Amino acid sequence: MPRALITGITGQDGLYLAELLLSKGYEVYGLIRGQNNPKRELVEAIVPGVKLLTGDLTDFSSLVRALETAKPDEVYNLGAISFVAYSWENASVTSDVTGKGVLNMLEAVRLYCGDDMSKVRFYQASSSEMFGKVQEVPQRESTLLWPRSPYGVAKVFGHYMTINYRESYGLHASSGILFNHESPRRGPEFVTRKISQAVARIKLGLQDDLTLGNLDAKRDWGYAGDYVEAMWRMLQQPEADDYVIATGETHSIKEFLDLAFKRVGIEDWAPYVKQDPRFMRPAEVDLLIGDPAKAHAKLGWERKVDFPGLVNMMVDNDLAEQTEIARIAGKR
Repeated sequence: MPRALITGITGQDGLYLAELLLSKGYEVYGLIRGQNNPKRELVEAIVPGVKLLTGDLTDFSSLVRALETAKPDEVYNLGAISFVAYSWENASVTSDVTGKGVLNMLEAVRLYCGDDMSKVRFYQASSSEMFGKVQEVPQRESTLLWPRSPYGVAKVFGHYMTINYRESYGLHASSGILFNHESPRRGPEFVTRKISQAVARIKLGLQDDLTLGNLDAKRDWGYAGDYVEAMWRMLQQPEADDYVIATGETHSIKEFLDLAFKRVGIEDWAPYVKQDPRFMRPAEVDLLIGDPAKAHAKLGWERKVDFPGLVNMMVDNDLAEQTEIARIAGKR
């Protein structure tokens, strides 16, 4: 039975990846911050087969202990402070966790492997935010990185450190340069989930309007459940490498709003949506659109859920969830 250790197990990617690995017969360990982590119960409910270990990417000794306990064949480093807007508010913490945390994990893996660097295969969750001020469209694995947020800068550090450990020590270390990927498990602070939740609540009469920032911002949006399969496929390759994981399509916030509101029978969303400069980024990224040709050719990976399917999935989930919340509240 193969064994895997996942950092960031409480996030949407960690949950979907854990489900995938369990379905493939893995023994899965998840690293979780703090004994009283509020998301522990969520993880235990969705993936009860996962064995949870306490640890922190900023605490090197806890990573060493986790590796010694899990004895993994594969390590998936998904842990990060991943909300881009927050990274401007606290660049230092973001750098420590999202950047230096990768180095801590890589070094812990190196020490754990000892003289046998083939003992563990390592996956690093890189990000399209590393491209920032894009130097070519679409973005490929070879595109120059030009991050435009503290989060993007931290991700670049982790990305190049992963390459460095691959080239310096022979570690089977791959990076997935994942473009935006969403799901019903996305945190409500992210714009896609913010929209799908608000649309559901507006439809049910629980909310009057929705406030957003730049409605013209465009992203390459895919489904998180599809993207975690690409992570797994990377670690099954004989040679480690870096891969762009994307749909190759770009859509605006306005397009997302169109589909989301239409899903609940509202044709004109304009009366319900307000804009506020507070939600604008200090430095907006340019046109992020990925070229997944390498992942298609070498990994045999293809996305299964298209953009309309993703939006409908998220709205349907939140409509059901908000309906149930309203029902329970009405009983009290």
